[in-house]
Amino acid sequence: MVSASLKAVTLTYVQYQRGDQLGHFLAWISLVPVFISFGGFFCHFFFRRELQGMFFFVGLVISQIINELIKDFFQQARPETCAILEMCDSHGWPSSHSQYMFFFATYFTLLTYKGIGLWDTNNKLAVVFLPWVLALLTIYSRVYLGYHTVAQVFAGSAFGLFLGAVWFWVVNSVLYRSFPMIEESWFGRYFYIKDTSHIPNVLRFEYDNARDARSKLAAKIN
Repeated sequence: MVSASLKAVTLTYVQYQRGDQLGHFLAWISLVPVFISFGGFFCHFFFRRELQGMFFFVGLVISQIINELIKDFFQQARPETCAILEMCDSHGWPSSHSQYMFFFATYFTLLTYKGIGLWDTNNKLAVVFLPWVLALLTIYSRVYLGYHTVAQVFAGSAFGLFLGAVWFWVVNSVLYRSFPMIEESWFGRYFYIKDTSHIPNVLRFEYDNARDARSKLAAKIN
C-alpha cells in the first residue's frame, strides 16, 4: 500500500537551524502576521468593533488573495533551501509575509497621521515606528531562514506598500461615506458597530465619559 504524501499546515510552521539564536528569534518574527490577525484584529473586533479596524482587516484579506493569485500566475519557485524546509509545494514570488507586513505598516501609518484619535499628535512618529521595524525584520527573517529570495521579499514589500496606500484611499475617500449607514443599520445596532475616527482623541473621550458616568451614578446613589 502506497502511503499518501503529507503536507504541513504552514500558518505557524517555521523552521530554523538548531542552536541558531538569531534564527530562533527571526522564526518568531515570521509569526508576527499571525499574531496581528488572530490576536490584534480578533481582540479589536471583540472589544472595539470599529469600522476603521474592520475595513483595515478586509484590506489585508484582499491583499493576501491578490498575493495568491499572483503566485499562481507566475509560479516562481522558492530558493533551493525550501527542500530542507519542506516548503517546495508553494510558490515564492511575491512573499506573502512581506506583502502582509508592508500593507499593515503602510495602512497603519496613514491611519495614524490621518488622526484616528488614539494618540497625541506629538507621539505619532513613535507610534508608527514599531510596525515598520517589524515589517523590516519580517522580510529579513524570510530571507535569513531560507523561505524566500531577496527579490521575492522586495516584490512582496512593494505590492504591500502599493495596496496598503490604495486601500486606505478607497476606505477613507469612498467607503467612508457609508459608515453612518452601517452604524444605523440593524447589523450595526445589534453588534454595536461604530466609527470614532471623527473624534480627535478617542482615549480621552472614553475616559472623560466613563468618569462622567461614574460621577452621575455616585450622585444618584447619594
